[in-house]
Amino acid sequence: MSDDSRDLTQLLVDWSSGDEGAFAELMPAVYDELHRLAARYLRRERSDHTLQTTALVHEAYIRMIDQNRVEWQNSLQFFGLAAQMMRRILVDHARKGRYAKRGGPAPKVSLDDAPEVSSERAADVVAVDEALSSLAEVDAGLARIVELRYFGGFKSTEIGELMGISVPTVTRKFKLAKAWLYRYLASGEADGG
Repeated sequence: MSDDSRDLTQLLVDWSSGDEGAFAELMPAVYDELHRLAARYLRRERSDHTLQTTALVHEAYIRMIDQNRVEWQNSLQFFGLAAQMMRRILVDHARKGRYAKRGGPAPKVSLDDAPEVSSERAADVVAVDEALSSLAEVDAGLARIVELRYFGGFKSTEIGELMGISVPTVTRKFKLAKAWLYRYLASGEADGG
């Protein structure tokens, strides 16, 4: 672990212990990484998306302020939670836009096809979110691996460290989760079909 990671971890621990100054120090230290996460999410969105990278970071920041009850273990845990919050923000934004503009259910998108579809700016975050939520009801760990890897851009080694499992287990569970999500999305369950 680098000195920077140890410093971030100490700031996180101090923040969770109620030190408001630690949070004020923490955010400038992690802003660039949060911005990178937000940019990764937004690259998967359609080209006319109205939410900008900086706005996504700031919204996540606002939501992170309320996370002072978390028992932080390391910076990886923090970035995992930030990635999860950004995903939720984008899903909320997509849901509002979907019903306001188009009405009706979201088109089905498989996880395997999502990178290609997203490059065409046609991926539907809501359908994938609904599928992940259903997977989380069956196995929250599988859903978390997909979220961290696909949405957060975490490597298998980072996911393994964060979740306390081996890299081969991460790889195996990711394959299982992809198969489950593919079957779920293909069955039409994401839109109530």
